[in-house]
Amino acid sequence: MSLIEFPIVDPHIHQWDPYHTPHRAALLVKLLGKEPHLMDQLARTAMPKPLVSTLGLMDYALAPYLPADYAADLQGAHGAYQVEQVVHIEASWHDHKGNGVVGETRWVKQLPFEQHGIRLGGIVATADFTDPRFKKILQLHQAQTPLLRGLRRMASHHADWGVHPWSDEPHLYTSRKFLAGFEQFATSGLSFDAWVYSSQIADVTQLAKRFSDTPIVLDHLGTPVGLFGPVGNYTGVTAAARQDIFARWKDDIAQLAEQPNVYAKISGLMMTVLGHTFYQNRQLASANEMVELLSPLVDHAIAVFGVERIMYASNFPMDKVNTSLSNLIEAYARMIQPYGEAAMQAIFRDNAKHFYRLT
Repeated sequence: MSLIEFPIVDPHIHQWDPYHTPHRAALLVKLLGKEPHLMDQLARTAMPKPLVSTLGLMDYALAPYLPADYAADLQGAHGAYQVEQVVHIEASWHDHKGNGVVGETRWVKQLPFEQHGIRLGGIVATADFTDPRFKKILQLHQAQTPLLRGLRRMASHHADWGVHPWSDEPHLYTSRKFLAGFEQFATSGLSFDAWVYSSQIADVTQLAKRFSDTPIVLDHLGTPVGLFGPVGNYTGVTAAARQDIFARWKDDIAQLAEQPNVYAKISGLMMTVLGHTFYQNRQLASANEMVELLSPLVDHAIAVFGVERIMYASNFPMDKVNTSLSNLIEAYARMIQPYGEAAMQAIFRDNAKHFYRLT
């Protein structure tokens, strides 16, 4: 019997199709899509090692992930979970220069979620806040669809060069050019998805203080790189190092939570960059294993943000490399159930609807 007996909201999924959209691997998948093992080996040779380590396995990353795939992932050992609506978060659209990113919004809005009993409730697009044409790009996103709910600009950058950087700028959110763009964004009435590694959480705190009227959500609880095992060249190598990562994460998350305009997503906690190695043996973490591993993170997040500013999100298919969607939802449900039914409703549905203004 499922622990969640109401339709949930998943406010963080990704969709892509390297066969039919701008994608760095488009040529590779068209040539070798029917030979996944060979494609995997070639991709590992051609792609930067830090990126390969972040993705873990190539097959899921190079295959299309569309509404039918997400709906299929909802079916699992713990029964079928009912998802009322989803929010699509930008997924590194390859045509990322200037107006090119608007193509992702145009593509996502027409995906056939309704055919699978799921509603696309919102879209979080991306744009370069430092681009002199930023305001125009934002307007182009808005003109595409009333589903636009916000923007995300990834700032994840680590001192360990063996950890893949999703931003070339070590402290993007505090840079002068970014802040100039954010000044314009802050008047739009949209929300901002912030993604950083845990060593950068203080940058999100500064941003939230400066723009206290802008709703901001921290994706993936700030991604404590190396918390569960060695990552990159030297991160999380020893137990003592991992304890230090966790201690600093706890302090920085607590300070961020003091900003009332900030929410946080319990999401992305099974990505390989945290140090998980299930994928290396083609294993999927069980719900029990995830409860044991992730409870300290979830409990601390709830302690500092309260049940009113935390939302569940799957981050699928990015977490798919280490677990199934069914196991993931079951694990989070077990972790949150002790906080009561009102907390379950808030974290699995109501908080996301409030933050993203979903109907």
